[in-house]
Amino acid sequence: MTKQLSLAGRTVDPPVVLAPMAGITNLPFRKLCRELGQFTARKLRRGGAGIYVCEMITTAALVERNPKTMRLIEFDAEEETRSLQLYGVDPVGMRRAVRMVVEEDLADHVDLNFGCPVPKVTRKGGGSALPWKRQLFRRIVTAAVEAAAPAGVPVTVKMRKGIDDDHLTYVEAGKIAEDAGVAWVALHGRTAAERYSGTADWDAIAALKDALEVPVLGNGDIWEATDATRMVDQTGCDGVVVGRGCLGRPWLFGDLEAAFAGREDGLLPTLGEVATVMARHASLLVEWLEGAQSYESRRNISAEEHGCKEFRKHVAWYLKGFPVGGELRRSLSMVSSLAELDDLLGKLDADAPFPEQTLGKPRGRTNSPAKVTLPEGWLEDRDDCTVPEGAEIDTSGG
Repeated sequence: MTKQLSLAGRTVDPPVVLAPMAGITNLPFRKLCRELGQFTARKLRRGGAGIYVCEMITTAALVERNPKTMRLIEFDAEEETRSLQLYGVDPVGMRRAVRMVVEEDLADHVDLNFGCPVPKVTRKGGGSALPWKRQLFRRIVTAAVEAAAPAGVPVTVKMRKGIDDDHLTYVEAGKIAEDAGVAWVALHGRTAAERYSGTADWDAIAALKDALEVPVLGNGDIWEATDATRMVDQTGCDGVVVGRGCLGRPWLFGDLEAAFAGREDGLLPTLGEVATVMARHASLLVEWLEGAQSYESRRNISAEEHGCKEFRKHVAWYLKGFPVGGELRRSLSMVSSLAELDDLLGKLDADAPFPEQTLGKPRGRTNSPAKVTLPEGWLEDRDDCTVPEGAEIDTSGG
């Protein structure tokens, strides 16, 4: 596997990108994913030199310097490429936000969100609904690229196939983004209507790769490292974007590094080794929040308790398939201190092998297809550049 991908003057090796996920890809989780190479001889090895994108940031919240948003765009000193994803529906607001990123040196890479399928976003014309308005899409992408150009900050686009099977946009939108000067285009092989159901359409990724000169990254149904290499082989894409597949398995990035290097030396972690990763994840969350006491104080909660509460959502993903009793699972999912977590993790069967029956299976949210909620009259005129009233969202993170 010899794909060469570059961004912001650096080679992306392996050609792997962590997808932005609301409430997940904060600084601690990104740090953990970078730290974990793979389990070799039952020892953690450093690795995972891909691109790790922060949670979705809205242009309005960034420009207004919303405290939560400013917290979400903090990066670790070891993040060589600080990657920030922006969501916006207004070209003026997008230009202003990217200019702020450039002038204040907030990031090294800006990714534009045109893939979010959630109703609160699409009903405002944003996310995966926006490429349908091709001229508005063009103006937004162009505004971002032009604002980023003086500092040489690359702009990329992440999108879906379209609104639904009757309103596909990905090839046309990809060409528009390419003409605007983006560094690459990433495609999730589902429509907005499909949400996270069914099977991702890798043929669409291949079609987009055939249509564009800029690099194309594929996204959708990468549950194992072998899925990533298979996607590259099958579609010809230049890299992959990994989302739900790493939930409860941040060491997946080590497996990906090995797979793209042509190695097969990764080992599946025992429950004891997973417990070590869980403890590290929780401690990183607490450490991160300890630097935001003014933010925490408004919630009348300590950084440790808040960090442990944030960690709770990850427990089921980490323990998926392992032989852990219901009472212990419940206790772990209600943990409120690091000492309590350490005590409970010590009760796990450290020698329990990794549940291989979970390999290749979906992780995280799955749902059924649904009609996409759109602004009134959204489908009528594709060349209308009017920004929907109240389209901008002032809360980052999805």
